[in-house]
Amino acid sequence: MNPMPATPRFAAGKAEMLAPGMTVGLYGGSFDPPHAGHRHVALTASKRLGLDAVWWLVSPHNPLKRHAPGELEARVAAIRALIPEPGHVVTTIESRLGTRYTIDIIRHLAKRHPQVRFVWIMGADGLGSFHRWGHWREIAARVPICVIARGGTPLKWRLGRAARHLAHARVQPVAARALVERGAPGWTYITAPLHAEASSILRRER
Repeated sequence: MNPMPATPRFAAGKAEMLAPGMTVGLYGGSFDPPHAGHRHVALTASKRLGLDAVWWLVSPHNPLKRHAPGELEARVAAIRALIPEPGHVVTTIESRLGTRYTIDIIRHLAKRHPQVRFVWIMGADGLGSFHRWGHWREIAARVPICVIARGGTPLKWRLGRAARHLAHARVQPVAARALVERGAPGWTYITAPLHAEASSILRRER
């Protein structure tokens, strides 16, 4: 009897199937560990933009961080436990493709799914360091960006290099749903306070 073929360590699931016309948020990061703040960003972006799905792109590494993150399997499991809501897909596609930078996965998805509208999701801290990302100008030119901030976010993140460079393409929060239709370049900055329970959880996790 021939042995069964080995199952890939990280295989693509049915949840990663995309259909033309879908609007999908891409939320990337190490998520080491995932916490209430990450959940807040994903849920708020999904609701305010009217997304069909949010893909949590769990990075095997982060070029901007010195220390390697924890085991990928553990981070994936933790995210699934944190956000079991339908439409939120936890994916290890970056590990499967061997990509290193955000622009690599954006190029791949745009080529593979030309009729799907993607938007990049990040927290306000991501906007503050966005100018340090590899090919950050190309990222902004390829996909619209939705920044989710909590109350008390440092002003320097909103007035950083990337925000100033993209000031001409900023869309007001009230028009956030039009951001995906408008396409890139375009971005919006939405301030949404954490509800009391999530805020308490986040303080305990720090």
